[in-house]
Amino acid sequence: MKSRLEIKSQAKTNFKEQYGTGVLAALVLSAISFVLGALPALFYRWREMPFSFGNDGFSYRYFDTSASAPFSIIGLLVMPPIVVGFAFLFLRMYRGERADIGEAFGAGFRDYGRNLGGILWMLLFTFLWTLLFIIPGIVKSFAYFMTPYILADSKKVSPTQALKLSMKMTRGYKGEIFVMALSFIGWMLLSMLTMGILFILYVGPYMQASFAGMYLELKNNALAKGIVTPEELE
Repeated sequence: MKSRLEIKSQAKTNFKEQYGTGVLAALVLSAISFVLGALPALFYRWREMPFSFGNDGFSYRYFDTSASAPFSIIGLLVMPPIVVGFAFLFLRMYRGERADIGEAFGAGFRDYGRNLGGILWMLLFTFLWTLLFIIPGIVKSFAYFMTPYILADSKKVSPTQALKLSMKMTRGYKGEIFVMALSFIGWMLLSMLTMGILFILYVGPYMQASFAGMYLELKNNALAKGIVTPEELE
């Protein structure tokens, strides 16, 4: 299995060879995330609920988010296949294969139900673990981390099976995933200083290609050790 530095080096090299596609992917993802996140906020309203106690009256102010609920639901229905589709794109990029934005959307929405189910199950289980304690939730988020890549890389794996395979692949390697994420903290801080411009032009594609590479290394490692079988990943 390649080291973190070797994975990042290959990710950087292959991203630079398809720089325009990587930047466009980061731009599209950022734009979609911004729009889906901003739409619900446009419909937030302060409301007042009057109360009376004898001759005294007062009102309670609260934040009404009910009008934004449909947009939040739309986000939940749209983002999961997009996440899987762009995992597909960065897998191809890391492998040195031609990556294409149109193919990314096709990969995500062509198998819409499976991709939607896989990501929603991942979010649900992570949320439930976080309700218990924050730390177990973080640990489980790394256990389920490879779910989008498994869905993107396999055509027959069911949503729940994708989660199980991710847990198998990451067993004993969650710390490696954490360190990989931690290695981009400096870049993320620099991106904040540039109002996100650096993230779109360099950090985002580089980081996503690196995580795609880590998935492929964990997959090959799991296959070599017999933790998973080729049939399970078809």
